[in-house]
Amino acid sequence: MEYSTFGRHVAVDTWGVDFDLLNNAEFLQAHMVEAAEACGATVLSVQAKQFEPQGATVLVMLSESHLSIHTYPERGFAALDCYTCGETVDPQLAIDYMISVLKPTTTHAKKLVRGMGELQVVEPDMKQAELVKS
Repeated sequence: MEYSTFGRHVAVDTWGVDFDLLNNAEFLQAHMVEAAEACGATVLSVQAKQFEPQGATVLVMLSESHLSIHTYPERGFAALDCYTCGETVDPQLAIDYMISVLKPTTTHAKKLVRGMGELQVVEPDMKQAELVKS
């Protein structure tokens, strides 16, 4: 069986995010896993690191690739990215989910279309996902 090399990589810088949200690796980890599941990805493992005096990194390894966040709470900044291989999982849905959780005042985003030859850079259609309360 031959697999497609097609993939999409969405990267977003968020600004104006609440310090306490960005400084809580456990909170971020829970939401990153939910974001991965919301886009239909298969979570393989999760690594989270709470830094001192502040900051966090969470990496969610997916069967389809990865979802990550790196935070600088003292600046209200978080760098998010999600890369997925294939057509079936849309990384934009995971990013939209996290934007809905973090509620930044400003976002700067790009989407790379990968695995088709020369990289294509496009403007992603950013939307806030509706979070389901259980």
